[in-house]
Amino acid sequence: MILELQNVSYRYRTGTLALDDVSIAVRDGQSVGLVGESGSGKSTIVRLMLALAKPTAGAVLFEGEPIVPTRLRRFRAAVQTVFQDPYSSLDPRQNIESIVAEPLRSLGIARGADARTLVAESLAAVGLPADALTRFPHEFSGGQRQRIAIARATVCRPKLLVADEPVSALDVTTRIQVIDLLAELRASTGLAILMVSHDLSAVAALCDKTVVLNAGRVVESGSTAGILATPREDYTRRLVSAVPRLPAT
Repeated sequence: MILELQNVSYRYRTGTLALDDVSIAVRDGQSVGLVGESGSGKSTIVRLMLALAKPTAGAVLFEGEPIVPTRLRRFRAAVQTVFQDPYSSLDPRQNIESIVAEPLRSLGIARGADARTLVAESLAAVGLPADALTRFPHEFSGGQRQRIAIARATVCRPKLLVADEPVSALDVTTRIQVIDLLAELRASTGLAILMVSHDLSAVAALCDKTVVLNAGRVVESGSTAGILATPREDYTRRLVSAVPRLPAT
């Protein structure tokens, strides 16, 4: 097990309950979708899974153990993330080499020529040319920027990629390309993926398992195909019926 939330609850400082007894697990090589409407608690789960917040109750486990300060560097190298907006997630003042090399520098994995080699390999893996190294974010389309963000997240060879609404800011054609890229990376490297989305169609294109979240609680969990075919809960049925499917490639 790479990352697991065990019976986690979370309250804001105001006392508002954001999550109530939530359990989610991501295994090696698995692709899990976390689906829910705005306000369902998805963003809070992402913060907990990235060790940016601590639960009020329950436990967050990395490789079966709590995430303590002495294990934090290892955790950061193993669990990386891609955010929703490819326009705001890349520093416009840095060239692509510097942006993608950031995890290598901050985690002390590589510098100089070694880092440059790893960056070039990571960019090639997401389908970007070698000359991208010296260019800047404004020179790329939204889909290309998200590929750069994925290259940055995977340059240190993580075990798990937390993809937080990774295609919601993209047009339909580009969304399909990015989802296909994530599927290819998973197949070629064994990368596990937690895809957080309000869109069941995007999750269906990538994820084996889906967890449905509503008002801070898990209301349904199981195989993605099974949930799409025979959702048990009214809430899930509304999500399935309301969201248009991605066209087939």
